[in-house]
Amino acid sequence: MRAVIQRVSQAEVQVNNTTCGSINNGLLVLLGIEETDTLEDIQWLIAKIINLRVFDDHAGLMNLSIKDIDGQLLIVSQFTLLASTKKGNRPSYMRAAKPETALEIYQKFNEALSAQFMGKIANGVFGADMKVSLINDGPVTIMIDSKQKE
Repeated sequence: MRAVIQRVSQAEVQVNNTTCGSINNGLLVLLGIEETDTLEDIQWLIAKIINLRVFDDHAGLMNLSIKDIDGQLLIVSQFTLLASTKKGNRPSYMRAAKPETALEIYQKFNEALSAQFMGKIANGVFGADMKVSLINDGPVTIMIDSKQKE
């Protein structure tokens, strides 16, 4: 499972010119799901996301998590995060889970996240052609891969 996490002052997802998810002051999480992802990957990534200290404290240091600031989360599925560009110029998506598997894992991720994070959680629409807009605060952008635990 791979995530690109952006600290945002505002983010929104639209499908067919209709807003389906929006947040203020929080994290936009672009989530790529692999065929081999498990409940362990879900739990590990959620713990990383909700405890990631990327928000400024009173001294201006990044010491606070999304929980500490009562922030909001916007979760958007994005299979292209699993692209491989090793060969040629056309990305390969062989590592990305098939849509039916990815949807099941995405739903489990959101259920587990809702059980562990009490703030607002908004979502994109799985498999839809989404338009994502954001104001990246900082900018702060972090990439996390559950298969490469550091």
